[in-house]
Amino acid sequence: MDSENKQQLIARLRTIEGHIRGVQRMVAEDVYCMDILKQTRAIQRALHRLDSLILENHLNTCVTTALRSDADAERERVLHELMQVFDATKRK
Repeated sequence: MDSENKQQLIARLRTIEGHIRGVQRMVAEDVYCMDILKQTRAIQRALHRLDSLILENHLNTCVTTALRSDADAERERVLHELMQVFDATKRK
């Protein structure tokens, strides 16, 4: 992962972390449930966007390199990894 992408992801993670702390305060202060749910949904969307950026980077680097490789085992390995991640998310 290049430095620019890494810094972008770290910034997003810090923002998400701040939002999670905010939700924790909201719960402690007995804020209206719907307001808390709005915030947790925003966090979920932010995490989804983070996942998308990480996946995009992975596809453009590791997966592309593996698919161009002459090593059948390496191609199968990266494809299997992707399938495992997406199979795991379907069950949740």
